[in-house]
Amino acid sequence: MYTGSRVADKHHGSAPNPIPAASASPVRFSLLGPLELVRDGIDYAPTTPKLLQVLAMLVMSPGKIVHIDTIVQELWANDPPRSVRTTMHTYVYQLRKCIDENELAPYGETMLATKPPGYVFRIAPEQVDVFEFQELQHKGRELHLRGEHTEAAKAFRSALDLWSGPPLANVHCGPVLSAYAVDLVEQRRSTLHLRIEADIAAGMRHELIGELRSLVTANPLDEALHGQLIRVLGRSGRRSDALATYRQVRARLNNELGVEPCDELQVLHHDLLSEGEPA
Repeated sequence: MYTGSRVADKHHGSAPNPIPAASASPVRFSLLGPLELVRDGIDYAPTTPKLLQVLAMLVMSPGKIVHIDTIVQELWANDPPRSVRTTMHTYVYQLRKCIDENELAPYGETMLATKPPGYVFRIAPEQVDVFEFQELQHKGRELHLRGEHTEAAKAFRSALDLWSGPPLANVHCGPVLSAYAVDLVEQRRSTLHLRIEADIAAGMRHELIGELRSLVTANPLDEALHGQLIRVLGRSGRRSDALATYRQVRARLNNELGVEPCDELQVLHHDLLSEGEPA
């Protein structure tokens, strides 16, 4: 049931310590890709689908009460089993057993505590990669606003490097986790756009053309990416390629969505026609 299990050599007869002891090597939790529970390079996350769902619900709200009704909604939507409470207790017991057997905390109850009306996963936000991603994104925004574009791009790049695949890639997501995963994908998309903007502001042009061509091929209806490609092509002296890119995205938007390009793209197109280089 568990991966990388190690049986702890300790006595369980004494009362659980309410405060977890500091570990020489802290446990890290990853949501930006497969859900992982890692210490010393070993992933101790359970493999049972429902346990992974419960663990994901707890990790996405570190140190906060997760209402049992919210977990039930995630696991069974509108069709919970009759024995839902008993089943939930079993899942929590199995997660605590995983924590105990792999010595991830002094006792399972110290990391996964019952606190009506739900449960609290007693970990720090800093142990979760989503928190680090959002902190780096915030740092990048501040640097970009201060005009420190090269450093901003580095911060955004570090944030993106935390991703190893689609969020919660190994979890069968219900309604709650699906919405959370969609939000994370949008945050990644925004960070990518910001990183490219910072690189452009730092003076990069030719170096971005190949990456942007690849990105617009993978995201043919993303007008922001097309706008960035048109800008770097224009600023690289490739006005005809920039105009061709505009015509291609305009035709695709017309044919597939029946709409004209957004105002930003139309302004870029006008600038190319009138001045030869977008603003």
